[in-house]
Amino acid sequence: MLVDGDWKTDIEPYTDESGAFDRAETSFRDRVRADGESRFQSAAGRYHLYIARNCPWAHGAALTLRLAGLTEVVSMDIVDPWREDDGWEFTPEKDGCTPDTVNGCAYLRDVYVAADPEYTGRVTVPVLWDREYETIVNNESIEIMRMFATEFSDYGSDRRDMYPGGYRDEIDRIIDSIYDSINNGVYRAGFAESQAAYDEAVTTVFGALDHWDGVLADQRYLTGDRLTLADVRLFPTLIRFDECYHTAFKCNRQYLHQYENLWPYLRDLYQTLGFAETVRMEHIKDDGYYQGELTPIGPQLDYGQPHDRDNLPTADGQRVRQA
Repeated sequence: MLVDGDWKTDIEPYTDESGAFDRAETSFRDRVRADGESRFQSAAGRYHLYIARNCPWAHGAALTLRLAGLTEVVSMDIVDPWREDDGWEFTPEKDGCTPDTVNGCAYLRDVYVAADPEYTGRVTVPVLWDREYETIVNNESIEIMRMFATEFSDYGSDRRDMYPGGYRDEIDRIIDSIYDSINNGVYRAGFAESQAAYDEAVTTVFGALDHWDGVLADQRYLTGDRLTLADVRLFPTLIRFDECYHTAFKCNRQYLHQYENLWPYLRDLYQTLGFAETVRMEHIKDDGYYQGELTPIGPQLDYGQPHDRDNLPTADGQRVRQA
């Protein structure tokens, strides 16, 4: 992490006295708006997104960008999923990675220092950068996702409304619920440093998966009959579950593909236009969660297998285009 703008590698991990994982708060929390109430106004070509393909939080931001039809409106760079002592690095010679096309930095930490020369905190992805003020607007994934879903409606094309008015309270309630229990729950299991902390975390993860498996028996999406930001938030965790969290994070009570409804639900999302192209499993698995270790050969999963969920109700007027 950075301490007063200086890079440090001897920082203690995120665990409290009980051995439970304690995620640090993000630091840049400004907002792009389309209503004139922020110095960061929505505009085409002004903003830039930094991501890593292995990171589920960055994956959610990149997926929202794609589904909102903003790939020609907000540019994007991709750091190397392989991290060593210098942190996130730009390695354009590696397949699927890019240079820093905006700031010309070698490491993502340099982008943080460009925004705040005395920054103290973790260097995380995603990062939303503003070219006009040459600073970081936001590095909190769900806030970036909401901005892409709401504040750029005058831009882009083939836009999907993932955060419709009248549904936002329910969408946010579900997002909060799945964050605590599943999105961050797998990390609380994987990074626990005591048996009690691990037991509590993994029990919460599977309690939530069991709950949503039951809910999805009768409805196509988390909120019912329409695909929303809640589904986009959950997808990056589910696509990593059997490949990574089951083994690397010891979430091994069962595989996701053993669930009656969650497994076809995941395939349904994967096969929806815009989802599959954001998944780079070699970045996620080989260079991400199993970095420096032997990579498990399995499981062998077919995300293109028919899901048979298109017989469930879909909201009037919502297009569900399969890839």
